[in-house]
Amino acid sequence: MSRTEAKATASRSGKAARTPKQKALSERSFTGTAIYPGIAIGPVAMATETPAPVITRRIEADAEPAEQLRLNEAVARSLKQLDKLRARLSQLPEETQLEISPLLDAYRQMLGPSRLLRGARRRIQQELASAEASVLDEAEALATRLQAPAGAAADTEDAAAANRRADEVREIARRLVRNLTNAPYRSFANLPPGTVLVAEQLRPADAALIDPSRIVGVATDEGGDADHTAIMLRALGIPSVLGAAGVAAAARAGALAVVDGTTGTIVLDARPATLAEARRGVASYARTRQKLARLRRLPAELSSGERVELQANMEIPAELPLIAQSGAAGIGLLRTEFLFINAETLPDEFVQERVYREVIEAMGEDCTTIRVLDWGGEKQSEALGNAGFFSGEVDLNPALGLRGLRLLLMHPTVLETQFAAILRASVAGPTRILLPMVTSLGELRTARDLYERLFKRLRRKGVRLPERPPPLGVMIETPAAAISAEALALEADFLAIGTNDLTMYTLAVDRSAAAVARLYDPLHPAVIRLIAETTAAALRLRRPVSLCGEIAGNPRVVPLLMGLGLRSFSMNASAVPRVKQAVRAVSLDECRRFARRVSDEVDPERIARLVDEFSA
Repeated sequence: MSRTEAKATASRSGKAARTPKQKALSERSFTGTAIYPGIAIGPVAMATETPAPVITRRIEADAEPAEQLRLNEAVARSLKQLDKLRARLSQLPEETQLEISPLLDAYRQMLGPSRLLRGARRRIQQELASAEASVLDEAEALATRLQAPAGAAADTEDAAAANRRADEVREIARRLVRNLTNAPYRSFANLPPGTVLVAEQLRPADAALIDPSRIVGVATDEGGDADHTAIMLRALGIPSVLGAAGVAAAARAGALAVVDGTTGTIVLDARPATLAEARRGVASYARTRQKLARLRRLPAELSSGERVELQANMEIPAELPLIAQSGAAGIGLLRTEFLFINAETLPDEFVQERVYREVIEAMGEDCTTIRVLDWGGEKQSEALGNAGFFSGEVDLNPALGLRGLRLLLMHPTVLETQFAAILRASVAGPTRILLPMVTSLGELRTARDLYERLFKRLRRKGVRLPERPPPLGVMIETPAAAISAEALALEADFLAIGTNDLTMYTLAVDRSAAAVARLYDPLHPAVIRLIAETTAAALRLRRPVSLCGEIAGNPRVVPLLMGLGLRSFSMNASAVPRVKQAVRAVSLDECRRFARRVSDEVDPERIARLVDEFSA
């Protein structure tokens, strides 16, 4: 960096320029979790963590009414703040508004007649706890019940969703406590344009105050890709790296930094050569974004003309705008656990019908595949627990215990209610129903018999239903199901290969166990063979077959899967454009030849190299 650049940088940051006598600092690099792709270059602005307010934990008995009033006032103030944040959204791009709005909706719900506030008010009344202590204690108790159990794989979608729900509770509790104590929030309004924000930690409330026209990059010591701060930063479209330990302590206000949100690296006091390379990366990424944006309206087809179906996984209805933006051709996997995980009582047929109908209507002519409840002993639900869903015995290995369809068949009224709700909603548009964790033909037959009898019973009652029941399919998630795929395909209307669990069960590897996590490999030849045999069985019997799981959204792997015969994939909405790009870049003959080469290999490392070479 030249002396002129140094002076300009120091001026922007409010610091004196470095004199010739000062020793130049060497370039330092840090690695964290990549949150939003792209490269940001700019002077550092430090954001120090505001100290937690000191609170009084106990009150006198005669102060209880006043404490309840304080809590009500804090709730009202918090609601006004959320309304102001929503007003700010109108100044941001439409895509950003669509992604952040659901988070604000979730916060508003917790400021209504929620378990959090009911519990806090009860603590004030019964325990004579202060409003601050009541909110914090109740939030922590609720968050502990909601979050993923200790030992669960943090990188699984279910665990990430559970932890996000726990974070929502803690976040709204922090907002209430700050309003109860009149503690200030961070302010980034006076930062100069082009700033890279560096902090030990960035709360979602802080991230919501970021102006993307001023802050071009974010780097923090703490955080991960599944938390709400990450969601906020992705919505704002700011290149970001979270969880880069030590970066805040090493950073200097005003020093030039490079944040690479694609590789997850941060460079402080970058050398001229590093800056030159980063600037080339900025230009390259801009060209890539323009190309992906144009792909949204183009068909997903191979260069040789064959069509491929790219659908999206959906965890909660709030993701519908993201799915629409991605260009996905429907929902290949709608997880219904969100209806049960936060509920105090089981959602009835009509509550479920309303939710499913809204999703189906939103998808228009594109199909929505709804997976019935996939629950296991490692998850927590007050509603299911109260309904006697669990025996009370400790399941030492939930993955090999009661879960999926085998658990639902032990509680057929829960399955019947869900079937009835989906059948009622299916008049709104194309719908399919997916059965999780099927391991035997007997389970499928029992479920289908219940499904068909229910369809006839509802029709006799005069319930408006489609002319024929929606297709009923099974997930192929175990070696037993894969080996029995032909028998299952004779009685199922379609098959969906779930590669995450299929890999785990095939290789006997739990990713949450550090000692064996490195062995988890969906490109292991045994897993590839099971995928190929399942696909071949479905095609022989002319049954639709799709694949979901992490590799469905990996553009490096999809050509191999197409070569094995697959033409339908379901993935996170954000992965759709890049997978579409990979699909359109290859021909069917190329994919088939590549799949034959891979199928001849027995070494997972050799397979990984072949995949890298093919996608290069």
